[in-house]
Amino acid sequence: MKLRPPFRPSPEPASCTASRRRFLRAAFAMGAAALLAPAARRAGAVPASSQATSPAPGGPYDFHFTRLMYESGDWDVDERMPSNVLDALIQYTTLRIDPVERVLPLADPAMLAAPFCYLAGHKLVEFNPDERRNFERYVRNGGFVLVDDCNHDIDGLFAKSYEREMAAIFGPDALGKLANDHPLYASFFRFDGPPATSFELNGWGDDLVHDYLKGIEIDGRLGVLYSNKDYGCEWDYDWRNKRFLAEDNTKFAVNIVMYALTT
Repeated sequence: MKLRPPFRPSPEPASCTASRRRFLRAAFAMGAAALLAPAARRAGAVPASSQATSPAPGGPYDFHFTRLMYESGDWDVDERMPSNVLDALIQYTTLRIDPVERVLPLADPAMLAAPFCYLAGHKLVEFNPDERRNFERYVRNGGFVLVDDCNHDIDGLFAKSYEREMAAIFGPDALGKLANDHPLYASFFRFDGPPATSFELNGWGDDLVHDYLKGIEIDGRLGVLYSNKDYGCEWDYDWRNKRFLAEDNTKFAVNIVMYALTT
């Protein structure tokens, strides 16, 4: 995938995130606070280092990485990926970055206040009613979710079950392919389409190199970015080893985050 020289978005980061923050803050205030449940503590599956409560909106950070837990599958994959993405954001942007990954149950309304969410896995995706309600409310009210199929297999269990969930929530035609000139590919660095991953090139999964990403748009804004390319595993390495790469493969993660914060 050809990579053109980077450019910086013109708005300052704090102002870039203001409109999305206001929208999410309003969605959260419309009843989420009254519904907050200690689901993460009850689950007992969140590492102590990641078990952070959702910060008050407008806190000291422009961005924090939120991973979504869901009951049906293996949500706790590619454990080093978030720190690698956060390192890239620190390296290339002037955003104030929370260095700690936050893990929240999808069923917990606290996730409605997150500026960006990540959901991934290999196994079954079958949302319970609370998870389904929060996912829809979050996306329709201005949220952004990066969803990554760790099997990189369009015929695999994760892909089929997740796509079935999206059809049930948003309609059978909601999840569509993104054109390779979508604004996502020019939100910070310039790409000609989605970068390939080493897992695709090595012939794992469905033995295909996917030349597209999929998404769900709400009122012209991308609210769900869905990948069968396994970016989570592609970026799952110690950030200190990035210096050995000929090209930093986390640059596309910067595009994804900047798009999420500025649209």
